[in-house]
Amino acid sequence: MTPIRIPVRNAGEYEVVIGRDLGAEVDAAIPPGAKKALLVHQPVQTRRAEAIRDRLAGRVQVLLAEVPDAEDAKRIEVASFLWQILGQADFTRTDAVIGLGGGAVTDLAGFVAATWLRGVPFLCLPTSVLGMVDAAVGGKTGINTTEGKNLVGAFSPPVGVIADLDVLATLPRNDVLTGFAEIAKCGFIADTVILDRLTDDVDEATDPTSPVFAELVERAVRVKAEVVSDDFKESGRREILNYGHTLGHAIEYAERYQWRHGAAISVGMVFAAELARLVGRLDDDGVQLHRDVLGSLSLPLGYPGGRLEELTAAMRRDKKSRAGLLRFVLLDGIGRTSILNGPEDHLLFTAYGEIAL
Repeated sequence: MTPIRIPVRNAGEYEVVIGRDLGAEVDAAIPPGAKKALLVHQPVQTRRAEAIRDRLAGRVQVLLAEVPDAEDAKRIEVASFLWQILGQADFTRTDAVIGLGGGAVTDLAGFVAATWLRGVPFLCLPTSVLGMVDAAVGGKTGINTTEGKNLVGAFSPPVGVIADLDVLATLPRNDVLTGFAEIAKCGFIADTVILDRLTDDVDEATDPTSPVFAELVERAVRVKAEVVSDDFKESGRREILNYGHTLGHAIEYAERYQWRHGAAISVGMVFAAELARLVGRLDDDGVQLHRDVLGSLSLPLGYPGGRLEELTAAMRRDKKSRAGLLRFVLLDGIGRTSILNGPEDHLLFTAYGEIAL
């Protein structure tokens, strides 16, 4: 397929390139002034990291840094390890950091790039569905703390994002489906054609080799690119991208990050739909569409009962709350969003009752 180029305009401009066999795009995206590059990768990406290092050998000295899988990578101890490498290798402001992996790795590598010498170039090479359509796009970087997810971070856009769909061909089926939670989210908040494609034939839509899959990745990236270009630092409209994330992040925290992000966000979206129905913003069909679409992706639709108090405490610590008041992105109908500030406890209790297992 011909590479698709989607511009993102925030704090400068960069492109998200979507396609197949994009090795040449990676080469071209390395900043011309870079003499060294730190390539941060997951263990499963070692061979791909070595191939990139070897291909760039005549132009840039590439140091490889393996970090733990998933959320275990997003710890201050891991960031400190990477800062140590940068310092010992005398990285300057013209040198670069490359993040190769899923959303957790690109969040971590982007944060390290944003904080080393107050900012060095960062190239993002996502290798998961979630990474391609969400984490890699928009310039959010961060790590977790014992108090919550992404509470420490920076807004710092990359120099480019290369989304090579070929790397998804060997992903476990469950990894693909959980990543589709963020694609479905883009359908619920903005591009309803995404929901149509998932409803028409979910198997084709989630097959990494199909043209429909490529179309849905493109559509989701375009939704996010358009929103973050309009609101880089989440001072307004960018909040809509947090649909399902208020409860979802609390579930991830409660589960000590053993739940996949997409699974937690799926439950969060169903909860948000139930809450929207309670306050008269979403009808029964809209709620059922959430259950149908997310259920077809084999994503969870509920969470154990009796844990609302614990989850509420976690939600109040979330970066989306304001002055202790919870904030939820809700739908005023499929494809239309609004914000609910400080819902009363009985509404949270009733909505949670609808998802309690």
